[in-house]
Parts: sequence; C-alpha cells; structure tokens
Amino acid sequence: MTADDLRGRLARRLTGIAGRDVAVEGLRRLTAGASRETWSFTAADADARRDLVLRRDPPGADRPDGMALEAAAIAAAAAAGVAVPPLVDSGSDPATVGSPYLVTAHVAGETLGPRILREERYAQARAGLAAELGRTLARIHAVPLDAVPGLPHADPVEDLRTTCDALGEPLPTVEIALRWLDRHRPAPVPDALVHGDFRLGNLIVDETGLAAVLDWELVHRGDPREDLGWLCVKCWRFGSPLPVAGVGTVDELLDGYAEVAGERPDPDAVRWWQVHRTTWWALACREMAGRHLSGVTPSVELAAIGRRVAENEHDLLLLLGVPAEAAPAAEAPRSDLHGRPSAADLVDAVTAFLREDVVAADDERLAYLARVAANVLGGVGRELRLGPEHERRHRERLAALGHADQAGLAAAIRAGEIDDTDPALLAAVRAAVTDKLAVANPRYLEQPS
Repeated sequence: MTADDLRGRLARRLTGIAGRDVAVEGLRRLTAGASRETWSFTAADADARRDLVLRRDPPGADRPDGMALEAAAIAAAAAAGVAVPPLVDSGSDPATVGSPYLVTAHVAGETLGPRILREERYAQARAGLAAELGRTLARIHAVPLDAVPGLPHADPVEDLRTTCDALGEPLPTVEIALRWLDRHRPAPVPDALVHGDFRLGNLIVDETGLAAVLDWELVHRGDPREDLGWLCVKCWRFGSPLPVAGVGTVDELLDGYAEVAGERPDPDAVRWWQVHRTTWWALACREMAGRHLSGVTPSVELAAIGRRVAENEHDLLLLLGVPAEAAPAAEAPRSDLHGRPSAADLVDAVTAFLREDVVAADDERLAYLARVAANVLGGVGRELRLGPEHERRHRERLAALGHADQAGLAAAIRAGEIDDTDPALLAAVRAAVTDKLAVANPRYLEQPS
C-alpha cells in the first residue's frame, strides 16, 4: 500500500466518523517503532484541524487481538487518570487502513531518550522525572483488571524458556540468567495491569515533565514490579549512570510510587525484574531479527536489532556480578589475494557514504534508516577484521569446557550438567560476550554499569 492509498483510506474513515468531509494532510511515517508502523498527519475539515497519530500493524503481520487490547488499555488508563494520548479511533478490519490500527491525538513533546537526557530545555523535567514515573506506574497498576478484558498472563520464567526454545538459537548467557531467576524468585504480590514497555522511547516528555504514556501493545496481567524493573534496564539509560531511565535513583522511583500506591515495592524484587527484563529483551531482539531473516518483514532496522543481543548479554553478566573486561585487539592478517581495497575497505567506504550523504536526505525516515544501515556496516567491517581471531578463541573456550558449540554448552547449563556459577564457565561466557560486543557495539563496553 502506498502513502497515497493510506491517505485516502484514512480520509474516508475519518469522514465516516465525523459525518462531514475530512481531508488528511502531511501524512508521513515516523522513525519510531520496530514492531508497528507510526504515522503522523493532520485531519482538516471545514471547522477545525487536528494533529493525529496512526499506529498500525505492518500489513501482512496483523495482530488484531493485540491492537484491540491496546486500545482498551489506553481507554482504561485515561479513565484512571494516567496521561495518555486521547484515543480517536481503532479497528481490526484490514480493509480500513490495511491492517489493525488505532488513531490518537498528537501530544506535543519529545520521545527520544538521548534528547530528553541531554538537552537543556528538559532539565526541569529531568529533576523530578523518576518520582513522577513512579507515581504514574502506581496509577497504571491501580487500573481495575476487569476494565481490560482478555489480558494475557504467563509464568515469567517459563515464558522466557518457551521464547528461547522457539528461537532455536540457545545462548549460554540466557541459560545462566534463567537458572538465577528460578533460584531467586521474589515473594508473590497480587496481579495488576502491567504496561509491559514503560521506558524512555515510549514516554512523551515536555519541558515540565511527563506528558503521555505511549505504546501499550505489551499490556498484560502480572507482577506490577515488572514495569519498575524494566524502567531500570541499562540499555534504556542511553549512557547515563543514573539507574532509573537515566534520570534518577531507585529510591526516587519507589518513593514516588509509594506516594500513590501507599506502599513501597521491595527493591530486591525490582532488581529481580531488571534481570528478567534484560533477559527478555535479549530474546526479543533476536525474535525481531527473526522476522527479517524469515522474510516476513524485510527490514534493515530489524536486522540491526539482532546484534543488540550482545548488549543485553553484557548487561546480564553485570547484573549477575560478572564484571566487564576490555576487548583484546585481534585484527586478522590481510590477504593479498583480492588486493586493495579489501572487503573491509569497501565496507568502510559504503558506511561513510551512508553517514555523510544519505543521512542528509530530506526524508526523515530514509535518513534514520541510513544511520541504521551505516551502523550495521560498521559492525560488518569490524567482524571482517576481528572475526577470524574471535572465532579461534571461541572454539578454544568451548573445547576447554568440553563442548563443540554454543548450543551444546547452553543445553548443559539448562540440564544442570555444568554449574552455572562455575568461575571457569562465567569467565568463558564473559569473554565470548566481550568479543561479540567488540563487533556489534564496542562503545557499549564503555558505558556506566
């Protein structure tokens, strides 16, 4: 479906709702959202103009039940006093706009985490944001469960195991984390409505503070401390040393939560959920890459996300007390067979072209995807240079542990055939993760833990 087709369908739908002619102007796809498409536009009629946002499933990858649940959660949250974008319309019939969708009013503010954390105009908002996020989560968790019928629920550890097995790519780091999670389960608390993806990137922040909570597609029934742990996951701090979304402390978050909820969540339970959600995100990154690899949703963005698994493995090891280590230099010797430019030289040239020329394109999404593609090629270049030596060391580490491949080692950890706290195992897994990050994103190794 072209943008013109989508514009026409939106205009017909909004005209039918309003009972008068509505024109759709300025339709453009935003960069946000790897799992769902996000479009901004203006709806204009004879009396008014409204800035609106369309979220829809990628055509061909419909999840009608999920979109209906998201719309119901937004409505219930609004009724409970949570700041959300006002819901304008939603539907699951693909004939309307090509796939299940929802339309909300536009809310002014910023969603990009690095801008929220670094730009001076958000300094006042940052000062009290951790506590404000705590208060907001307490309001979300107070939404009556029967206000959103059909909320999914699953055992958190078994759900991770099921996801891991479905991916067919066992990871020793994940198996170590799963055994730790099983041993350290926190005392249960009553189920609540859980947002499921409450973090920078899914929050609109303006100069005064939180303006709206977005992206309710992962809403479910479960332990409310899950949202608190996810907000503390390291990758969403964007390099800031502050543990709560890069803006504050855990005490500030929990104190804000207690102001509304009347009780303060157990910090150890929040940390358990931080480990859980870091594991979940490692698997989710691989799952999204799988949509590209299978051909269901070809996307350089989804392909790039697959290499973020290494970041989460690194963060898991930090959370489990296995410290970071410096990546050793290990460039492969140059071959004279193909001459210069080498494959790595060619990758560098295309990377520079994307960064310096294509990124300057007027099309915002094209510029964004060019940056993604440049980052991907940067990793390819590093793998060409470092990969042969990394692979040699990887085989040596596996052999020392008595396994021929990573899958066999992961299976042995799950079966309890090797102690997941064994220092030799942890050292080998740490070295492997460091090598992966040296290719995927070496700067991540330098971020505060």
